[in-house]
Amino acid sequence: MKRIFFILPLVLFFVLVGYFVISLQPGHDTHVLPSAMLEKPAPAFDLPGLDNSGPLTMAGLKGHVVVINFFASWCVPCRIEHPLLLRLAQENHLPLYGIAYKDTPANIKRLLDTFGDPYRRIGMDQEGHAGLNFGVYGVPETYVIDANGIIRKRFVGPLTPETVDKELMPLLKQLEPST
Repeated sequence: MKRIFFILPLVLFFVLVGYFVISLQPGHDTHVLPSAMLEKPAPAFDLPGLDNSGPLTMAGLKGHVVVINFFASWCVPCRIEHPLLLRLAQENHLPLYGIAYKDTPANIKRLLDTFGDPYRRIGMDQEGHAGLNFGVYGVPETYVIDANGIIRKRFVGPLTPETVDKELMPLLKQLEPST
């Protein structure tokens, strides 16, 4: 019996070490988490807009390819990705919509006044219900939703220039309606 109490923690330790070694191998993207939502309809939401600009709803976004970014004023990684979002919105006319996750309008206004506003519209998810329905683990998280309202891609953590160039922009180009 004493031997089991010695061997069991040792086996568990080596299993965990093996998992971490495999997950840190080149080519294993730590920003990709499994999501049951991929290739499924985006959850419906009806969020009050920042500054009483009217609600931000999933139904209102349907018919257009959109990028939805869950963010918060208290989120340090969100501040790190913010300049990239500003540049994308200005240079590429990114169809970017923000959902302020578990935050207040006053804090969001202060953030945007300080760092700029890359979003076409912002919905206030103060209780976190929309984030929960999307399966948000933490902010920032970014979703690409096609014109039919289907979630095509999920980015966990701050977007990087490399991720934008290699994944986001090619996907948006692929999803653009043919002219």
